[in-house]
Amino acid sequence: MNTQTAKPPLWKDVLSGGLAGCGACLVSNPLEVVKTRMQLQGELQSKKTHPVHYKNAFQALWVLLRTEGPRSLQAGLVPALFYQMVMNGVRLGTYSRVQAAGFTDSAFGSAIAACASGLAGAALASPFYLVKTQLQVQTSSSIAVGFQHNHMGMVSALTGIRRREGLKGLWRGVEAAGLRVAVGSTAQLTTFTRCKELAVRAGLAKQGTLWQILIGCLLSSVALAICMTPFDVISTRLYNQPTTPDGKGRLYSGVLDCLRRTVLSEGPLALYKGIGPAYLRMGPHTILSLLLWDVFRGVLV
Repeated sequence: MNTQTAKPPLWKDVLSGGLAGCGACLVSNPLEVVKTRMQLQGELQSKKTHPVHYKNAFQALWVLLRTEGPRSLQAGLVPALFYQMVMNGVRLGTYSRVQAAGFTDSAFGSAIAACASGLAGAALASPFYLVKTQLQVQTSSSIAVGFQHNHMGMVSALTGIRRREGLKGLWRGVEAAGLRVAVGSTAQLTTFTRCKELAVRAGLAKQGTLWQILIGCLLSSVALAICMTPFDVISTRLYNQPTTPDGKGRLYSGVLDCLRRTVLSEGPLALYKGIGPAYLRMGPHTILSLLLWDVFRGVLV
């Protein structure tokens, strides 16, 4: 008699991960808007040669509220939710499968699984991240940064890019997004478990408590911000740059060119623009997404 518990359908794992990402996105999106604009502020300009509209996360949130109103804090929310559903659905859904198979028991196996699942999720969801970035940058000329695409919404943006640049245009910048999520996914899913264990060993929390999860998230978010921000900056700039009629970038030809031009024009610290709101976003987003993932897995799986 077979006593093994049957595996739930893959779609339930995927749906659990996607819904968890969407729930976290509803809370973290305002900081994502701020982070995106800070990453484009002073693009390819040396210091003190451009206006500084956004000085830090909290001041930037106030600028958005004062200038554009509360709705600006959820700019690009619709494509952001689609992105989370696809990216985290694939990433967390596939990771849970290989985790159940015992492949993530070692640190190396966990890193490989997190990296591969992150790459797959980012590649499939890239068009939504492209549009999300461009919509979050759109604003009034008084506080504008980066190129302004002036889309009417997600659907018009997707159809417009498809019409002008073909299907390839919807996946413009996917190589940077893949690196961004692969590095971030590896850092998050591997350090989170280790940081939770560290919290217990150090006597900071008891096993299985909410406090242990909170400490694990806060600690792992430090590693996540440090590892991920340079790739995030490059990804944002590749996604938002203007293009020629045949879909080629007017500012950067690719990841390495964006890295080179950014460092030469703005200095190496430019790769960490927006790290403040990035970290502030990562903590709540990680906590909510992982907590909701457990909840939805319990309900659906």
